Amino acid sequence: MRLPETSVRRPVTVLMVVLIVIILGFVSFTRLPLDLMPDIELPYAVVMTSYSGAGPQEIENLVTKPIEQALSTVQGLENITSMSSEGNSVVFLELDFGVDMDQAALDIREKIDMVKGYFPDGVGTPMVIKANMDMMPMMALSLSSDTLTLSELQRLAEDTVQPRLERTQGVASVSVSGGVEDIIEIKTKSEKLAGYGLSLDYLANILRAENVSLPGGTIKKGSQELTVKTTGEFVSLEEIEHMLIPLPTGGTVQLQNLADIEMKADQQTSISKANGNPAISISLQKRSDANTVQVSDAVRKELAKIEQELDGVTITPIYDNATYIKQALSSTAEHGVVGAILAVLILYVFLRNVRSTLIIATSIPISIIATFCLLYFSDITINMMTLGGLMLGIGRLVDDSVVVLENIYRFRQNGYSRVEAAVKGASEVIIAVMASTLTTVAVFLPIVFVQGLTSTLFKQFALTVAFSLFASLVVSMTLVPMLSSRLLKVESREERSARKKRGGIFRIPALAAKAQDKFDDGYQALLIKYKGLLKWSLNHRRRVVIITTVILVVSLLSIGVVGAEFFPAADEGIITLSVTLPDGSDVRNTEEIMDKIESKIADIPEIDTIFLNAGSGGMMSLGGAQGNVGSFYINLLPLEQRERRATEIADEIRDRVMDIAGAQISVTATQSMMNIGDAISITIKGDDLDTLKQIGDDFVRLVQNIPGTREVKSSYEDGIPEVQISIDRLKASQYGLTAGQVANAVRSTISGATAT
Repeated sequence: MRLPETSVRRPVTVLMVVLIVIILGFVSFTRLPLDLMPDIELPYAVVMTSYSGAGPQEIENLVTKPIEQALSTVQGLENITSMSSEGNSVVFLELDFGVDMDQAALDIREKIDMVKGYFPDGVGTPMVIKANMDMMPMMALSLSSDTLTLSELQRLAEDTVQPRLERTQGVASVSVSGGVEDIIEIKTKSEKLAGYGLSLDYLANILRAENVSLPGGTIKKGSQELTVKTTGEFVSLEEIEHMLIPLPTGGTVQLQNLADIEMKADQQTSISKANGNPAISISLQKRSDANTVQVSDAVRKELAKIEQELDGVTITPIYDNATYIKQALSSTAEHGVVGAILAVLILYVFLRNVRSTLIIATSIPISIIATFCLLYFSDITINMMTLGGLMLGIGRLVDDSVVVLENIYRFRQNGYSRVEAAVKGASEVIIAVMASTLTTVAVFLPIVFVQGLTSTLFKQFALTVAFSLFASLVVSMTLVPMLSSRLLKVESREERSARKKRGGIFRIPALAAKAQDKFDDGYQALLIKYKGLLKWSLNHRRRVVIITTVILVVSLLSIGVVGAEFFPAADEGIITLSVTLPDGSDVRNTEEIMDKIESKIADIPEIDTIFLNAGSGGMMSLGGAQGNVGSFYINLLPLEQRERRATEIADEIRDRVMDIAGAQISVTATQSMMNIGDAISITIKGDDLDTLKQIGDDFVRLVQNIPGTREVKSSYEDGIPEVQISIDRLKASQYGLTAGQVANAVRSTISGATAT
């Protein structure tokens, strides 16, 4: 092949190409998104439906089963499971890997549209969510104040903070929770309504009809065109109190004579606290194509401006994915730089030539920069997988260049000129170098074609290794011969001895040369021993095969002792704690339990901030608001400021809170990757719920006795005690009432109704 010869004959062209690669590489590097892991499109979808006030069995029969039956024909469906709880239905769909999830989501919505018309009144619109990493909030914040009430904080968050954050580049959505809204409560007097012959539905319809604001079209006034709008919305509490209600018998009566009217805070379904103070929680999701680190930086800049403008309001980060991403990527990059430097130093020790080492050292950054170009144009992000592939490739990057350079050096020692040695030396080994590189690429590249989660996770890793090796191959065939033809110099041991004697400015190189001589002596001694070992191996081939086989078998057997896991544990500095009380527990009871937990763990020195949310399974929970559940987000001090790891601190927290009666408590050191669900789960299927509950309880008792298990629990939960009202249809018909009217009246009387 003539590539080395062309590179040597046209050094300016090679330098121009290298310069172009460097410029493109730096531009590509600045534009490459930073993320912790590759963009993973998991073949899972979730359908969430709410039905306020309904029990689990009603949810299952009226909502969950119709949805399951409709979705059973979705193309590519692998498995379907569901969870019916108080007021909520959650259906999980697992599809085949490789299915287009955008198209699958459309199919799921079409199937649901076919059955949602049969749902009872009050069932919310089913929400279809594609499961991916971007559905999880990338950042969460808390707003607290010593001067503002929760309702004022809620309005501030919704009217000021939320809109400004949503306008930030890269932010997809912002949600606010944990606050309370002001409502106008109209508590009717039953005896007055009965005396006037009025019903709750009648009052609600009157209020709904009075509180309107509608456009009336346009009219012309001379040459002007005016828009017409009819405004009838209530503007004050007094206006509602003095509103006249028409009576069936004629005449009117003021609403305040029929009911007690007041403005009050709505009932809280979730309660948030930051370090013990009432707070509002705000969670942010980024766009799928946005850079997590850049979005985080932009949000933090905007938050700094907002906090300066809002006196008395404290904004505290609960968690920020970008923080761990920057730490992880920075640590990996630092190790890569150290590895590259050590590789150059080791090369110098063995090559014993500064110029040769510089030639090799030049090839490393250029190969890496060229790899960034290929990553950018392949739409690959900088993440732990690509950096891992790059770090793995660094050790291999120099191999091709070393082989080429050593062969060129041999030709120089044989008396060839620099140009002749560069051309002949590189051309002689080009086939061998290509074969070696392609063999290594052949090990990694097939991962790209593997189906399933393995391909999703390791595809970018394999491509990065392949790109870096391809770049190093091109560099070894072009840049290394060109630089060797200009810089390579052969220095004998006698020349080094003469340089040592000169001293002066040559003293430091002379000392280095002396150290090299010592290393050479040790290397020669090691080489002699190796030759002896090699000679023995060739004379005792059967023994060598037996010993090698034994070592291989022992190594394979040791895999069971070492253990295996999908991803290694990482210390992200966040601990989550979930609390579950018996079904039917009020959110205030949950708050009391969580306050006890906070008081027990607040004095742990490694804890920085504690954020709790009562009435919700957490910001990443798929279920709706439930008064009997709660979650903690515990931020730890930076790793360099504490001696213990997050898992050790989590163990201490677990020991401190496990004696709290009446609550199931689970403590976990957070993992951003694959921290979904429990480590081991056992699924029991059947038609009889009571039998399943009994078998599940037996399994819990058995597993609890197995060493190494903890927090063993069953997903079955007893329902809230229920009061059933059976309608006497004969008596209802005598009063001209239907079962639906009676049910609506009961619902309005107990739970109230939103009139407008």
